[in-house]
Amino acid sequence: MAILMIAEVEGQTPEKYDAMLAQMGEPMRKAKGFISHLAGPTEDGGWRVIEVWETKEDATRWFAEAVHPNLPPGVKPRRAFHEVHALVER
Repeated sequence: MAILMIAEVEGQTPEKYDAMLAQMGEPMRKAKGFISHLAGPTEDGGWRVIEVWETKEDATRWFAEAVHPNLPPGVKPRRAFHEVHALVER
């Protein structure tokens, strides 16, 4: 069953996020197990990223190989994983 990954990213700005997405969006679409990605600002000035992956291992591999090496200095996302019970797509 798919998993939901929620990352809270303190210190992230829309500009920094947009730059990362421009660099990593297409490779993420092609990553093993990737299903969807959503992101937006939080109430406290940070950033929230929500992704759906086929497995936690797929999500963890993507983060370790692609995201972590490209994070701006000092940015350390707090990630949590949750089992997906249902996924409805258009």
